[in-house]
Amino acid sequence: MKNRRKLGRGVAVVGAGMSKFGMYKDKDSKDLFFEAYQELLTSVDKGLDPTDIDALYVGNFSNDFFMHQSHWGPILSELIGVTPIPATRTEGACASSALAFREGVFAIASGFYDVVLVGGVEEMSKCSTEQVAEGLALAAVPYENQVGFTFPGVFGTIATAYFAKYGASHENLMDITIKSHNNAPLNPKAQFPYTIRDMMNQKIEKAKAKGGPVPQWQTEKDFLRDPRANPPVAWPMHLYDCCPISDGASCMLLVAEEIAKNFTDDPLHVAGIGQGSGRGLNSAPTLTSFEATKRAAEEAYGMSGLTPKDIQFAEVHDCFSMAELLHIEDLGFFKAGEGYKAVSEGLTRLDGPMPINTSGGLKCKGHPVGATGVSQLIEVWNQLRNKAGKRRVPKRDLRIGAAHNLGGTGGTSTFTILERR
Repeated sequence: MKNRRKLGRGVAVVGAGMSKFGMYKDKDSKDLFFEAYQELLTSVDKGLDPTDIDALYVGNFSNDFFMHQSHWGPILSELIGVTPIPATRTEGACASSALAFREGVFAIASGFYDVVLVGGVEEMSKCSTEQVAEGLALAAVPYENQVGFTFPGVFGTIATAYFAKYGASHENLMDITIKSHNNAPLNPKAQFPYTIRDMMNQKIEKAKAKGGPVPQWQTEKDFLRDPRANPPVAWPMHLYDCCPISDGASCMLLVAEEIAKNFTDDPLHVAGIGQGSGRGLNSAPTLTSFEATKRAAEEAYGMSGLTPKDIQFAEVHDCFSMAELLHIEDLGFFKAGEGYKAVSEGLTRLDGPMPINTSGGLKCKGHPVGATGVSQLIEVWNQLRNKAGKRRVPKRDLRIGAAHNLGGTGGTSTFTILERR
């Protein structure tokens, strides 16, 4: 790091809320954001007067494509009754609300505002799968779109390169899928709160009830190896390697550190925050690492004075199981080419030394792209404040957690470290 940047003023998180993620016929973006905001209000221990909010930053990737409605800042400002404070939409593909969080941090650190609401929302399920794929592909660089890449194809290409370079295989991606699905049933906000074994047994019981051939799966990997149950999407990416189409919203309340005790006696502090940008696949220096993530991590570690060994758990952007492997290496938790071995050895499980995606991750919690970045930070909030229930990381003195968010084909990456002091 050329220099260790510091915020001009400390920033604390004093409230958080999110909707349950899923696919909703009877809810729209306003319903979902209001649900998240209402939960945030109840989470502020000493209460919040909405008139104290100085500004709103909200991440939204592409509701203008998915819902034919843009300009979400003032729409949501009016919804929650904080007009006429400034309301700004941030867009960074899947990292959109992580950028909203970052802008909120800087707005307070600058001294201009004291209390800022940040969040994100996305409504995707009203579109067909083909339309969602088209909308998400808008986050790719022009060259990738011109040659017909969609995101399963992008991460299939990355997986092929990683397998060839380090000797991993699809069996190793199954370890990630199984681990994430084991965490998800412990998260009441998860879109798919089911283990792989749960789903395997359900299919076996359905086959028995129909009187047809009964699958002879004995283990989760038997199930995931069967193309009838887990068909390929873009080799080697299979169905259970991919995150779902989701609707949802999330929000957090940021305040200046010197007034945090007005809202709670148990604030979290922004210890480090970083952002990086990256090139398209056609010009990236490698397919097995994201330069944007490495830059974001370098910036956040430099600001915090921490190292990867200090991070006790992390949420990383597992839009596909393959993505999780790259991120846990790029963030320094494991050496390049060693991530898949760590996962196979159970090191990233909830009870392992470096728990990853305790929420179930994007894979199981869901991925309403504009809401994802802040929702990952909310999992850190829940863990550090002992609000994660049965999925709480079983470590004594849990103080430091982090969230990593990726936008596009690696074009935007953020890494944020929160600390309980």
